[in-house]
Amino acid sequence: MVDVFIIGSKGIPAKYGGFETFVDQLTKEKKSDAIKYHVSCLANNDQEFDYQGVRCFNVKVPSLGSARAIIYDIMSMRRCIEYIRKNHLKKSIVYVLACRIGPTIAHYRRILHKLGAKIFLNPDGHEWLRSKWSKPVQIYWKISERLMIKNADLIICDSKGIEKYVIKCYSKYNPKTTFVAYGSETSRSPLKSDDPNFVSWLDKNKLKPKQYYLIVGRFVPENNYELMIKEFMASDSKKSLVIISNVNENKFYNRLINETHFKEDSRIKFVGTVYDRPLLQKIREEAYGYLHGHEVGGTNPSLLEALTSTQINLLLDVVFNKEVGADGALYFNKKRGDLARLINHADTLSAEVIERLDQYSSERIRKYYSWALIVNKYELLFTK
Repeated sequence: MVDVFIIGSKGIPAKYGGFETFVDQLTKEKKSDAIKYHVSCLANNDQEFDYQGVRCFNVKVPSLGSARAIIYDIMSMRRCIEYIRKNHLKKSIVYVLACRIGPTIAHYRRILHKLGAKIFLNPDGHEWLRSKWSKPVQIYWKISERLMIKNADLIICDSKGIEKYVIKCYSKYNPKTTFVAYGSETSRSPLKSDDPNFVSWLDKNKLKPKQYYLIVGRFVPENNYELMIKEFMASDSKKSLVIISNVNENKFYNRLINETHFKEDSRIKFVGTVYDRPLLQKIREEAYGYLHGHEVGGTNPSLLEALTSTQINLLLDVVFNKEVGADGALYFNKKRGDLARLINHADTLSAEVIERLDQYSSERIRKYYSWALIVNKYELLFTK
């Protein structure tokens, strides 16, 4: 029996982002009887509970701003070590999601190795490039990334682009890496086109099926909202641009208003968040096209879901997006007018071309990114 401890996500059942969904799917779809999962969960108590056969242990962390996530990972690591030692576990893996605790990882590596355990790492994306961080925090992220990669026994990259970056940038450490992609659902939404929830959502936002482009993602500058809004406004499209995101009326939002004047264009619609997964999937399926401007990080969950569900996908031309979309998407760069021209072109695509793009992208997700495939690869890694 291999005991696999997963730390770095907010925990399961998933209520948040990509890492939480990954852990939920990994444990829910488990096939191997040779693996026992232990998952750290951010909470306001220190209780343990069972969820779909997984030992989940809550970690109570005080509110300390941006430092809270670092403290959470450190406390989670200590709990893992305590459990391994107390239960005399002989074959354990601590799988750390993201590079938050680099300055402490050498210390914990020595302890874990003495206990016969190993550290696996998912480095996530280029966190140190995210504009939400101040310069000192970006410097910390970069240092922490280096130390995490230096001390991990295995680095699992969910993007080939990230794996190439790790091998090239940290070659002096001779990192042991492997590529296992993020996964995606491959089935269609259970909702019909006349489902009351979907019809109500359309009516509320004054939309019609196949008459809107869609953006889904975190409301942060590096996802290029300003570029996509400006370019859509410059296009001749008669369709709407629907933005599903956790929009806060903060400095970024106010800057968007001042830079784009999107409130003067009735086609631009910020519609808030949608946490009902079948409804969100149906919204994707009934969109005319999907716009994806992410440029920081590896394989993005919202991109996989779009390629599964939406017929036409317009992606920013960066290595992470091309790796996933390949020939099943259309690409734009950040030059002025390029996306506007692509939107105008997309509006004129024939039914045959749209069908071909849809079939290629959907088949690509089924072949390379289905959760069943990804879970199987992880189980082989953990047990071999």
